[in-house]
Amino acid sequence: MPIVPDNPVLSLGPHLTPEGVFFTVYSRHATALDLCLFDPADATREVRRVRMERGERDHWQVFVPGVGSGQPYGYRAHGPWMPHSALRFNANKLLLDPYTRAVIGKPDGRASMLSPEGPGFFPGAHDNGPEALKSVVIEGRYEWGEDRPPRIPWRNSVIYELHVKGFTRLHPELPPELRGTYAGLAHPAVTGYLKSLGVTAVQLLPVHQHLDDQFLLEKGLTNYWGYNTAAFFAPHSEYAADATPEGMVREFKDMVKALHAAGIEVILDVVYNHTCEGDERGPMLMLRGLDDRLYYRHDFDEHGANYLNITGCGNAVDSSSPPALRLILDSLRYWVTEMHVDGFRFDLAVTVARDEKHEFDARCQFLAAVSQDPVLSGVKLIAEPWDIMRFDSYQVGAFPEPWRELNGKYRDAVRRFWAGEDGSTADFAKRFCGSQDIYGGSQRPALSSINFITSHDGFTLLDLVSYASKHNEANGEENRDGDNHNHSISCGVEGPTTDPRVNQLRARLRRSLMATLLTSVGVPFITAGDERGRTQRGNNNAYCQDNEISWLNWAACDEEMLSFTRQMIAFRARHPEFHRADFFDGKWSPVTGLPDVAWLDGAGGLLSHDQWHDPGRACFGALISGHPPQVLIFNRSPLACDFTLPGTAETLWTLVFDTGETPAFPTELLPPLVGGTAFPVNGHSLVCLRVSSGGIGLTRV
Repeated sequence: MPIVPDNPVLSLGPHLTPEGVFFTVYSRHATALDLCLFDPADATREVRRVRMERGERDHWQVFVPGVGSGQPYGYRAHGPWMPHSALRFNANKLLLDPYTRAVIGKPDGRASMLSPEGPGFFPGAHDNGPEALKSVVIEGRYEWGEDRPPRIPWRNSVIYELHVKGFTRLHPELPPELRGTYAGLAHPAVTGYLKSLGVTAVQLLPVHQHLDDQFLLEKGLTNYWGYNTAAFFAPHSEYAADATPEGMVREFKDMVKALHAAGIEVILDVVYNHTCEGDERGPMLMLRGLDDRLYYRHDFDEHGANYLNITGCGNAVDSSSPPALRLILDSLRYWVTEMHVDGFRFDLAVTVARDEKHEFDARCQFLAAVSQDPVLSGVKLIAEPWDIMRFDSYQVGAFPEPWRELNGKYRDAVRRFWAGEDGSTADFAKRFCGSQDIYGGSQRPALSSINFITSHDGFTLLDLVSYASKHNEANGEENRDGDNHNHSISCGVEGPTTDPRVNQLRARLRRSLMATLLTSVGVPFITAGDERGRTQRGNNNAYCQDNEISWLNWAACDEEMLSFTRQMIAFRARHPEFHRADFFDGKWSPVTGLPDVAWLDGAGGLLSHDQWHDPGRACFGALISGHPPQVLIFNRSPLACDFTLPGTAETLWTLVFDTGETPAFPTELLPPLVGGTAFPVNGHSLVCLRVSSGGIGLTRV
């Protein structure tokens, strides 16, 4: 009698036993399902086909004795071809197991994967079994030893976004065979760099097995970012130095273990809003062929079913449908419990948080399930709080606890301010203070905001101050792709220049932007390479550039910027007032005689309402109560200004950093500055000073 899972009705995917493998897959509308086994030595050759039986809850099951780890397999689903009813069964197409832990084969969208052929989209007659992607049975056994999640509190977190391949592809200290792999990211030269930088978490661009789009392959490009998921449980095979299915999974776990040993959390950028199958013209690989009607969102009208494309990628996974919701939750739990990751950033999270009417709902099935899940509710959860193409697509501030959100309003406000735009000061101050206007009304904590200025999607920090316009010609779309509203500046010259004045200004602005990020209320998010002066040559949509445009060039480094970033991260960690967990309330303390924050006009007084909203207001200060008090002075103007320091002749101030100078952190002790005197603030600069002696004695307005 074979050993089967304790409750096979509730277990999906392959389950390895000493006697063989128990296979289970879901489909409500299929009329028959076949399990196809392939030769482990030649995965193009099908060696056995077994008819499965429908069990309880539409779970199709079969036990196959004698097979084990390394067995390639796939499914063929029989049923009606009725696209107008969202039923697209085609037994000529081999399907991946949605619960497979490893995938082999060439992950591209070749024509043989397509289901529709010709006018009317009739089912394809070509049997793609030999060339199709294959699921693989793995054992998955691993010795985690003393591995423990770092569990960094949100208030102490500094997130660093990177691409597994691009981050190490050119790393000179790695053996060539490890560059661009999970093993490369686990190398001591890499983990040591991350630890020395001071970041507490890496956020990895998608590592689920993804597909390269055919239209990109035809142009000699690939889907480099990986937002094109084909398997929600399998690590992307091309990022593994070990080509064996078992080895791919083990290598990913080794990477997580090495990062944890360095005190660094692992957050995955996950794509559950859509899959690589696209619209009706796309490939048939898994969900479409197993049960299109229940896995994807559709609009039904007098002409029949149409894919609801609220992601811009052709389809949207129906997270309100029980089988799709279960697939997402099971996948998330797998990556936490089996792969030991510490959290997730959800791409186009609004799509996943839509209800059965396709409307965003903070109480929808997915968000409710996560909030009460004993595994998922305890990890870091970050929403990209928007999707596209619907009236309710932008939902910054709408996600419930325990979610955090990428704050696009922070990005835009900070960019506008440092680009010198008139009328940007008041909004900048709101974002700097944690966006209480967005999160406070719904009683969300100040740490709800993931503050970012750049990300993979857009300009790098250097390009943000080097290009007034995008330059995406390499993408082959005549520069039509990518965002046109970047709030970027060129500092007088479009692109690279040898002009020292322009380069000095760009360096100053980058320091000011980085310093703003690391002193703002909220959780800072840094894009890999910004601390080193990485450029994408003005490309703000490098999703298809698996080359030097996207890879981090370790041979080129702005050492001054790298040193400043390290010092700023360390400065933030040392001073609780710059990683506070609460919003400022402006109340005056009877102990210090100061509010938690006071806004200074630079002329010895507090900013008035009219001054806040003066379009020309370019310079102001934030006096932050602490031990000792510190003042930040912001000057977005290209011109220097004199700022009257608070206090009296008994008040002495010490310069902490000045982004208008190099080095920004003084290398020697400077003479103290006296309260009530004018301090010259360079243009495009952020200055921090702390009280070293005496009181301040602000007067209430």
